[in-house]
Amino acid sequence: MKPSDSAQFELAALSQQLDRLLEHVHRLNEENRSLRHSQEQLASERAGLLARNEQARSRVEAMIQRLKALESNG
Repeated sequence: MKPSDSAQFELAALSQQLDRLLEHVHRLNEENRSLRHSQEQLASERAGLLARNEQARSRVEAMIQRLKALESNG
């Protein structure tokens, strides 16, 4: 094998490795994008649930106050 053949072989191997690395980076970028999207959706859903929880808490507290008022008047 001539020295130029060895260099060509190394270059081809490095090229294949670079292609695999680029594919891996692409997959990781897609996965990252998907995870960020999921995280945003979950944060939005959590905010909605917290708001609903606070509304329910307010309604329960209002009912308790009305019951106390009825109890005092009765």
